[in-house]
Amino acid sequence: MVIKSKIFWLIFLIGLGIQVVAQSNKEQKRPIAKDPYFKVSEQKNSPEVNEKIRLVHSDSLSRKPDDFEGNPVFYGNVKFEHKGAVLTADKVIFYQEDNFVKAIGNVILVTADGDRLTSDEMEYDGNTEKGIAKGNVVLTDPKQTIKTETLYYDRVPNTAYFNSGGTIYNGKNTIWTQTATYFINTKVVDVTGNVRIDNDKYRLEGNNIQQNQNTNVAVFSGSTRIINKENPSNYVYTEKGRYLMTTKEVYLEKNSKIYYNGKTLAGDQLYFNQTTGFGKGEGNVTLDAPNENRYIKGGYGEIFEHQDSAMITKNPYAVKIFKTDSLYFGAQKIITYQKPDSTGSKKSFVKAYKQARIFKTNLQGRTDSISYNETEAVIHAIGKPIFWSGTKQISGDTIRTYLNKNADSVDSIRVIGHAFAISKADSLNMKDEFNQIKGKSMTAIFENGEIKRAKVLNNAQSITYVDSENNKTKTMDRIGLALSTCGEIKALFEEKHLQIVSCNIGAQTDIHPMSMVPKEKRFFPDFNWNTKDRPKKWTDIFLDTPGYPKTQYISDDSLYDKALEIKKKSEEKEMSKKPHRKHKE
Repeated sequence: MVIKSKIFWLIFLIGLGIQVVAQSNKEQKRPIAKDPYFKVSEQKNSPEVNEKIRLVHSDSLSRKPDDFEGNPVFYGNVKFEHKGAVLTADKVIFYQEDNFVKAIGNVILVTADGDRLTSDEMEYDGNTEKGIAKGNVVLTDPKQTIKTETLYYDRVPNTAYFNSGGTIYNGKNTIWTQTATYFINTKVVDVTGNVRIDNDKYRLEGNNIQQNQNTNVAVFSGSTRIINKENPSNYVYTEKGRYLMTTKEVYLEKNSKIYYNGKTLAGDQLYFNQTTGFGKGEGNVTLDAPNENRYIKGGYGEIFEHQDSAMITKNPYAVKIFKTDSLYFGAQKIITYQKPDSTGSKKSFVKAYKQARIFKTNLQGRTDSISYNETEAVIHAIGKPIFWSGTKQISGDTIRTYLNKNADSVDSIRVIGHAFAISKADSLNMKDEFNQIKGKSMTAIFENGEIKRAKVLNNAQSITYVDSENNKTKTMDRIGLALSTCGEIKALFEEKHLQIVSCNIGAQTDIHPMSMVPKEKRFFPDFNWNTKDRPKKWTDIFLDTPGYPKTQYISDDSLYDKALEIKKKSEEKEMSKKPHRKHKE
């Protein structure tokens, strides 16, 4: 009787077990809820046989019909393997028919390549070979570490992707980004969405950056900045380029600018070496110095950040911005730099070499080279300089122009060596009558934008036309020509004539009537009134000479010719009165 009872319970339990297993198998056939990421891609025409995920070890096993759709749950030192990748965790649910696992607690995935991924949880699909890691996710390979909260891993292309924000660290650089795709085979990181890369000295910010961890090169398209962390006002901006992060070299290709020491270099193509501070630009180069109210343009440029200097070539020109009338420089090469004076204060300089030209509404000039002290507002012109202002021309060995920094105007001009000033005696006519002053040195004072006074020192000489007002007609009558030689001449430039105010130190002045002065005596031997080379508009600074037609003046020698004729007739008359000696036959 006891034996029959035991047999009954044994048959009952076996039947119940069969029913539970059948029910469990029936529930397993129902598809589990997966993240859309696990969706199978389009398959090839010939279906592939997927390798099954294999259990290697676990401390215990539990299987309940109402838990996890009746699938087995493994606990304690759980270890699974799939195609060379090993997954370990505290707990793993194994969906056998779906070839799918969900790991929970101290999850570690070691790939066949040796990369290590840790997280709080992970789901892995053996059919698609895709995984999703969540919570404190860390992906480590021999070159870098990626940290995020959710990471999507795909073994087929061997990529890892996140879009919830994360960091990437390679021992030298740290990347903060919203979205990133890591190509594990090539060690290339494609990061997008508010990207920031930090190293010891610089920070790279952008919204579309690709970084190759093998070459340590970042390629970017879209708005990007590379900032000097010690001096954030020094940075690079571009919308397309690449950054060699090991050598700290930047190549910029679109809407690019280099900001340094309060200046900006822009151009079609830019290069900058953050270590040496050397940069260069090609095509539509602009060097802007807002602190100096000045910019320089050209076809090619170089900057030296540590020396605070720059050079612009290929049709360069500089513009000094004034409130009412800007000053333009042109030359074959323009250099700008800063250097400290004896007190340690920095002074700013601009130098223009070879065929230097100047244009301002009330001042134009041509010379071989120019040195402009912007801080002290002094322009040095060297190499056969000629300056023009209104109807006046000044030349010499060296010309210094002093600007009024407050009024943005010319204060004075000082000429050193072979100083020569010429002004039209009467600007309203076309006669070749010119007042002239020359000497070893000269200072010309400006008033209301025009040369008003002049002082000539050492071997001072002048040729001036002398006029007198007719009391009846109230017009100016020409008296003659004054020839002066002094140690010092002070002159006053008036609207239609030059008045010699004083002639001191060994003064000698002779006034000759026009009838007594031949044409060649009305000009100094080195007289050169130059109209064809004078810039008339600012774009003339690009030319060696604008080549304007030489102004033709009329020589009025009527009084001298008449006097000469009278003298000749007088001499002939006197000759006729003398007795003629008869020759013997």
